[in-house]
Amino acid sequence: VLDKSFDFSVRVVNLYKYLCKEKKEYVLSKQLLRSGTSIAANINEAQEGQRKNDFIAKMAIASKEARESKYWIDLLVKTDYLNASSKHTKSLKNEIEEIIKLLTSIVKTSQNSK
Repeated sequence: VLDKSFDFSVRVVNLYKYLCKEKKEYVLSKQLLRSGTSIAANINEAQEGQRKNDFIAKMAIASKEARESKYWIDLLVKTDYLNASSKHTKSLKNEIEEIIKLLTSIVKTSQNSK
């Protein structure tokens, strides 16, 4: 999940650059940049947690950031900054949905095994 979320972060950074340069969109894309790059950062921090509770807390934050990222992507689509039918947008949406599912599973499994 760390590699997948890191790759997503790279895509978000590139999307941010595109939206700023080509679409002159700075507000929504900045929100996506913050939440989208925060996912991998929190997962990385979770792996260094001192206790299981630290791990769960950081993974839960990563999960929330992933859900927020999905929101910003959906909003960018609905406001016509991103084309819903484009291959890139579909792939980005699939990727974040997969990350959300993985993180949800990790958090639930970790909480149940405490």
